[in-house]
Amino acid sequence: MWFDAFQTPIGILTIAADGTGLRHVLFPDNKYDAPGRDAWKRDTGALRDAREQLLEYFDGGRRQFDLRLAPSGTPFQMKVWNTLARIPYGATWSYRDLAASIGKPTATRAVGAANGRNPLPIVLPCHRVIGADGSLTGFGGGLPTKRFLLELEGALQQELPV
Repeated sequence: MWFDAFQTPIGILTIAADGTGLRHVLFPDNKYDAPGRDAWKRDTGALRDAREQLLEYFDGGRRQFDLRLAPSGTPFQMKVWNTLARIPYGATWSYRDLAASIGKPTATRAVGAANGRNPLPIVLPCHRVIGADGSLTGFGGGLPTKRFLLELEGALQQELPV
């Protein structure tokens, strides 16, 4: 696994990939660490596209990512994570919306748990999922980071409760 770490407006992001694609985007204070991280090798060249696209996103010039992704999870998690990519830039969905979109309208807690384990935040935009009452809820990078990302995208039209 190769990795790179670089400064962004939300702190240092660490990204990691292998030959199959991008596997991890980690925040400075990530809630869950990535397995085997001590064996990763730094290779900025192998991750150039991911780094550039993330920096373009933070500069406001990129709304969608064009990267080969290789998250690893259960079939349910994969379904949730793949569905995150359908949430448009600048929009938000509730956990209920996300559960309904995968055909499991009563599985909001399981969807929330899968969302919280997303190994590719920002790229698979779990920050766009908010509480049914419009509140900003749980986020692996912390609520200030979630708020920053939603403000960057123009998704916070009014002050949302925290």
